[in-house]
Amino acid sequence: EVQLVESGGGEVQAGGSLRLSCAASGFTFADYAIGWFRQAPGKSREGVICLSSDGRTYYADSAKGRFTISSDNAKTTVYLQMNSLESEDTAVYYCAAAQECWPYDYWGQGTQVTVSS
Repeated sequence: EVQLVESGGGEVQAGGSLRLSCAASGFTFADYAIGWFRQAPGKSREGVICLSSDGRTYYADSAKGRFTISSDNAKTTVYLQMNSLESEDTAVYYCAAAQECWPYDYWGQGTQVTVSS
């Protein structure tokens, strides 16, 4: 059974940092790209960042300079490090797996990130 489980969300003050984790199981982790998406209340889901299976990173404009993605293949876990958080970053964050960075085959349940000003 494929599972993607996000963790690490919470509430942080503006300017602070959070690290989200995405623990993957049930598929060949090294063969898949992992992306992070977010959905704020009343808004559409948007892509944030993606790490391809060959190590390339693709950033949305909102993530450039503030967010980084990394992978621990031994733990089949991908991390999203978010720095200089802003209230506009408040959203539910999801990780997803794909053979390339689009389209996505598997999705997690999401973790809430709230940035207070």
